[in-house]
Amino acid sequence: MSKKIYVGNLPFSATEDQVREMFGAFGQVDSVNLITDRETGRKRGFGFVEMSSGADDAITALNEKDMDGRALKVNEARPREERKPRW
Repeated sequence: MSKKIYVGNLPFSATEDQVREMFGAFGQVDSVNLITDRETGRKRGFGFVEMSSGADDAITALNEKDMDGRALKVNEARPREERKPRW
């Protein structure tokens, strides 16, 4: 079973390949999704990584790890909350 991991405080210059490589050192990375602003397309500084193995080790090792001068926040992702439509 895969585990979804929240990765916060990412540098805006971070790429999916860099994040995949960082987490790949701990196990099998199934997907990387860096969140972007809908209007500008710029990265928002956080994302999600899905891993089928090694997720707990990655969380422990990478939480508070420095990436380009920023201390990453890494933990297990919480389920998405239901939101009301904006219109």
